Order: sequence, then structure tokens, then C-alpha cells
Amino acid sequence: MNGLATREIGRPSAASTKVLVGLGGNLATAAGGPRQTIEAALQMMPAFGIRVCERAPLYRTPALSTYVQQKYVNTVVEIESALPPATLLGLLHRIEVLFERVRRDRWGPRTLDLDLLDYRGMVIPAVGPRGPEAGVGPLPLALPHPGLAERAFALLPLRDIVPGWRHPMTGESVETLIGRLPAGALREVERLGS
Repeated sequence: MNGLATREIGRPSAASTKVLVGLGGNLATAAGGPRQTIEAALQMMPAFGIRVCERAPLYRTPALSTYVQQKYVNTVVEIESALPPATLLGLLHRIEVLFERVRRDRWGPRTLDLDLLDYRGMVIPAVGPRGPEAGVGPLPLALPHPGLAERAFALLPLRDIVPGWRHPMTGESVETLIGRLPAGALREVERLGS
């Protein structure tokens, strides 16, 4: 039985209290390389009313797209914020811009990508096209993040900080989702030292 059968769409799940944000990038900024940019973005979040509670280690991961580009650095953080999800996503996009994020190509290289992965188990279905056919601007809010279940660069660090996490729509554990990933996708992910 999936989560949609037991609760109303757009309402947080009583069982989940986590707000999870994915961070990644593969281009340098004024702050430095991708690692330094992620660190600077995390330090900036409190100024936007976002408190970082837990953070996963950094991972080096291959690019999701077929564009020839450098590998990414990714992580996941658990945050606290009193903001509703759409407002929070808007602030995350503002932080991206402060770190020189320019949206030119869907899944192309970027300085900083901040994704709202899970907002307290809330389900907001994705509308419209996703992926390269969606154009270059920010996509409408969808929760949980539509690509989360297929992305090693999000699932591995998510498991590090919330090992008991379950997908809000399917109820599948993070371990189940990781176990379903292609072996090649996992071999290409490297956990970075501090």
C-alpha cells in the first residue's frame, strides 16, 4: 500500500518530521571549487531562516546527463525551517543565484544545485515535463523530489543521515531503493574524506 492511499496529497505525513535538501555542483564559484561552494552555501543558510541539523559526507559522482562535464560533488542535509515548502524552495533558488547559478541546459554543468528532496513526507505530484524537455527554468514544486528514487548521488548521502527513511509515495526504504540501482551507478560514486 502506498502513502497516497492513506493520506491526503499535499499534507505532511505525521510519521515524518524531516526536511531533506540535496546539494551539488561541478563548477567553481568565487567561493572556490564545488566542495567550497557547498560549504559556503551551508554557512549562508541560517541567514535565510534555514537551520542545518544534520549533514551527510560529501560524495563525488558522475554527471546525470550525457553532457560531457566534470564529476559532481553532492551531499544531503536535514534542515529545520518554519517556511512552507514552496517558499523554502524559492529561498533555495535564491541561494543558488548568489553562487552564480545560471540555468542554461537541463542537467548541464552548474555551480550549485539545491533540491528539496523531502518535506516532512509531503506528497505533491509532479506536473508538466521533467528532464531536458522541460526547458531551463526552475520546475514547479514536486514532493518528494521526482528523481530521488533513481539517484545514487542523493540516496547514498540521505542514508547516511536518515538510515530509516522511507519514500513518502511508495513506502520503500532507502536501502531498498539503493539495492535497486544499477551496480554501475554505485561503482562510480566515491565518498570523499572530510
